Amino acid sequence: MIRRARAADVPAMVELVHELALYEKEPESCHLTEQQLRTALFGPDPALFGHVAESDGAVVGMSLWFLNFSTWEGVHGIYLEDLYVRPEHRGSGLGKALLQTLAKECVDRGYARLEWSVLDWNEPSIDFYKSQGAFPMDGWTVYRLTGEPLHAFGA
Repeated sequence: MIRRARAADVPAMVELVHELALYEKEPESCHLTEQQLRTALFGPDPALFGHVAESDGAVVGMSLWFLNFSTWEGVHGIYLEDLYVRPEHRGSGLGKALLQTLAKECVDRGYARLEWSVLDWNEPSIDFYKSQGAFPMDGWTVYRLTGEPLHAFGA
């Protein structure tokens, strides 16, 4: 079952984010706390949204997303920050259902696109996304400022 995230789901969702970081081979880079996620999802002005996948009453998967905006289309879209289903529940259709839920959000709200990033080595996810009709944005490279370079540039 897929549903909107609730405040009571935050501890399980933080665990899932940390599991995702381990899967992506960067557990030392993940510092998310329950308080941070609770504030981002349920604070006075939330800019992050989420859905969870449940199995037998337990949260076993999730999506975390936020709105972006296409200046060319003139409408919002959804950027999927994280999609994760615990390994023992993969192949059950929960990942597909989470992704379809976001596609439905786009369709229902008149958003232009649903997009996300995937690690180049993550062939199982790439194959899954392609099987749903998604395609890579060849010719684009993600850039990031973080840490000391961000602080130095922003000072």
